[in-house]
Amino acid sequence: MYRDPVLSLQPLAGVPVAMRPLRVGMIGIGTVGSGTFRVLARNQAEIAGRAGRGIEVVMVAARNLPRAAGIVGEGVPLTDDPMHVATHPDIDVLVEVAGGTGPARDWVLAAIAHGKHVVTANKALLAEHGAEIFTAARQHGVAVAYEGAVAVSIPIVKALREGLTANRIEWVAGIINGTTNFILSKMRDEGLDFAAALAEAQALGYAEADPAFDIEGIDAAHKLTLLAANAFGTPVRFADVQVEGITTLQGADVACAEQLGFRIKLLGIARRREEGVELRVQPALVPATHLMAHVNGSMNAVMVKGDASGVTMYYGAGAGSEQTASAVIADLVDVARLDGTHAAQRVPHLGFHAHAMSDLKALPRAAVCTSHYLRVPVHSAGQIEAVAALLAGHRVPVQQMVLAAERPEAGPQVLVLTEPAPQAAIDLAVHALQASAAVAGAVTTLRVEALAG
Repeated sequence: MYRDPVLSLQPLAGVPVAMRPLRVGMIGIGTVGSGTFRVLARNQAEIAGRAGRGIEVVMVAARNLPRAAGIVGEGVPLTDDPMHVATHPDIDVLVEVAGGTGPARDWVLAAIAHGKHVVTANKALLAEHGAEIFTAARQHGVAVAYEGAVAVSIPIVKALREGLTANRIEWVAGIINGTTNFILSKMRDEGLDFAAALAEAQALGYAEADPAFDIEGIDAAHKLTLLAANAFGTPVRFADVQVEGITTLQGADVACAEQLGFRIKLLGIARRREEGVELRVQPALVPATHLMAHVNGSMNAVMVKGDASGVTMYYGAGAGSEQTASAVIADLVDVARLDGTHAAQRVPHLGFHAHAMSDLKALPRAAVCTSHYLRVPVHSAGQIEAVAALLAGHRVPVQQMVLAAERPEAGPQVLVLTEPAPQAAIDLAVHALQASAAVAGAVTTLRVEALAG
């Protein structure tokens, strides 16, 4: 009873396109879609003042039509057919906020083929199908905007594509998943183990019933893929990201990191090297005095090192209905300003025009060179010397070596901070430690990131 397949939205004859509202078709009216609808309605005057024209949602596709009707009211036609919205001739821009990578890809490509701009907050879609989508958009002369796909309320994509265009970006590093940051904050502040912290995150709605994408680092890797492409002018290459989540992280390591003056954060890091580019997501030790160490709860933060700008840092909410809507609507305002602008004069989808993109080699895990933290369980405190001798024998440069503070449930532990060393060398040393009679159990290793300017 809600479907209206013959919607007509033609403007009055003689009214210039730039003077009529931008007509938005939306697929999905869940958390992000409903927030977008609310903010557009609440701030319509301010938004129109910035865009130079109104922005109106004129059709919505949803699975639950009665629920959607309760959100958008009677003035917006509804349909249960997303492709109807994607291809409707009287819609200027498609907002895809339904998520997923299968049907969403088809809807977005169909909209592009019909000459429509696209705004999406779907980081998985762009990380996995971005090359195809951006190529199609260039061929059809339309924009694909996605500020809401990365660190939602933080305008980091715009900062990389526009604010920092004078720079050769050296690295980007960030806490870009709010769920894991909430869990790690709970483990540090309240001494919870991983399972208990995850359960609290789920109870509060920070983590899904199936939290795998968050806690295994996949969500952060999707976002890092887009950040790296915009930072370095490389293709979107999700498959090249080294991904490690926090599922095996122990409370003992959170406490030991504190003893050494560090805090553990799940970081997404993209770093340019002479021999290629590092793309990695992993839990890492950050100095407790560093600003990034004080990003707590579900908040996000991203740091960028440019050769001219130095280090800049961006902080804000990493999730939320209206927080994501803020980014989606900012993209809509950019789209509203495009009329009369030749495609070649627009901000490129990935910050660099297609002819200037460079296919930098992704460095393998073994070649990544950082400082490391090792926690080595031993049979007795006196065996710290055996650990030191073994590391020296494998030419692992040691910065600091101490005994961990005593814990009732654990035997003696040797804590090691190394100088920068290739991962391959650390792996060999750890293999030798595991075979040593002095070592009483599994050796834990984590990277250490100074994030210095």
